[in-house]
Amino acid sequence: MDHSYPMEPYQQDGNAVADYREQSRIFLARAREYLSNHDLHQASEKGWGASAWMAKAVAEAQGWQYNKHEEFLKVMRQAQNLSSDTRVHDLGFVATGLHGFFYTRKMLLYPDVISQGLDRIETLLDILQPLSESR
Repeated sequence: MDHSYPMEPYQQDGNAVADYREQSRIFLARAREYLSNHDLHQASEKGWGASAWMAKAVAEAQGWQYNKHEEFLKVMRQAQNLSSDTRVHDLGFVATGLHGFFYTRKMLLYPDVISQGLDRIETLLDILQPLSESR
């Protein structure tokens, strides 16, 4: 019996790619707001969310499967192959690292590390966005 669940209810409405892209940028902006308010857990988690949602945009546009967290790095590898930008997969690891910070004790989180991570996530979004605009 398959106990995997999609990250959200799947509904094909034609606007999914644009919605994913927009939400990705909103999450990145919120991550920076959380960082400025010293909420490091939420800042890092929103950085992850920005990456995951842009990956969803790319996967949807390209017809790739991306229904659970475990598929994120696979989408990153596919995006790297499509874009020929060798930074994509490594930037995907930055995103998964930010996700991991959500589960880390506050005393072990560093604002400068999260800030640098968010800068790298912005680079990732900029690389991925064009891949979500055409197929």
